[in-house]
Amino acid sequence: MSTWLGLVLLAAPALYAAQMLRFRRAWDKLPVPKLPPLPAPGQHEERPRFSVLIAARNEAENLPLLLADLRRQTLPAPQFEVLIVDDHSTDATAEVAAADSGAVEVRVIRLAEVPGAGTGKKAALQAALAQARAPWVVCTDADCRLHPDWLRSYAALLAEAGPEVRFVSGPVLLTGPETWLASLSGLEFAGLVGTGAASIGAGLPTMCNGANLAYHRDAFAAVAGFAGNEHLASGDDEFLMHKLHAAFPGSIRFLKHPAALVRTAGPPTLAALLRQRVRWASKWRHYRHPASQRLAVLVLLANVALAAGALALPWLPVLAPWAATAWLLKLGADVWFLSPVLRFLGRRRWLWWVPVLQLAYAPYALAVGLAGLRGGYVWKGRAVK
Repeated sequence: MSTWLGLVLLAAPALYAAQMLRFRRAWDKLPVPKLPPLPAPGQHEERPRFSVLIAARNEAENLPLLLADLRRQTLPAPQFEVLIVDDHSTDATAEVAAADSGAVEVRVIRLAEVPGAGTGKKAALQAALAQARAPWVVCTDADCRLHPDWLRSYAALLAEAGPEVRFVSGPVLLTGPETWLASLSGLEFAGLVGTGAASIGAGLPTMCNGANLAYHRDAFAAVAGFAGNEHLASGDDEFLMHKLHAAFPGSIRFLKHPAALVRTAGPPTLAALLRQRVRWASKWRHYRHPASQRLAVLVLLANVALAAGALALPWLPVLAPWAATAWLLKLGADVWFLSPVLRFLGRRRWLWWVPVLQLAYAPYALAVGLAGLRGGYVWKGRAVK
């Protein structure tokens, strides 16, 4: 009897470990594009190749830093434009966005002045897309920081990958003080980034992040953009990627280049972290993508098995070797997978937090998941159903 219970306890962690090994191989095989030489003055195109879209609500404090990063882009200014959409801000977001940005062309759209536009990030992006002139749009958030070669790294990938590419996911790093909360939340987020990258490399894209992605405008139109999930406040990134993968198999890429890394401040408090994760979790119940559903179920079962094994030990101490093996399998798989991901992100020191995160993850994920199923949360001063 104990053997059967032990095997049941071990099944999900073993499957999880096997999946992490496959993801590690996929991560290692991701190509790193080579940045092309900078063009000589007058040799670049005089029309935008990228339209950078930024949805902003109450971001007057953060926008100057982002605009400064955009002014420092090594991609010649005529090859990109910037569209900032003010989503009914109650601060000076629109005025800050309209300030002089030097050679970079910045256009400001007030969502309140767009007839029938509504509110929220998807409405803001739709309004920007209607005025974008470049074939490719690149999305980031108003509170992000960019490397000077950020756009040039996108150009490098597109030049190497060919015309079949229609969507590119980029890496994102959470930054902040070296506290236990920042380390744990950053580690968890790094796992999501790595998993999303590896799943793209494996040909079954599951997740990405709206703070750093690009897609071809014609492809967006071909799949009717956000249609079908426009009523959801979240999911402007992953739902679109899933639709494009279904319509154009093999068209998704991950941009594995250090210059492509976008940095954004992590949640400063535990309450802020939980609000953010609940917002993300609220879209899970709307997933119709089989690969994402299978991965979510596998992660849930693996963590439930670890928790069940630990809780059962006082009554069934004979399960101790099985429970220990399950914990070691999952812990070892996480460390093996996360090691190169954290090296790429410049955060190898976070590996020491993996055992702590594993202990906390089961109750944390359960609480966030249940709250996400409820569906309601407050974001940027708005109550979202």
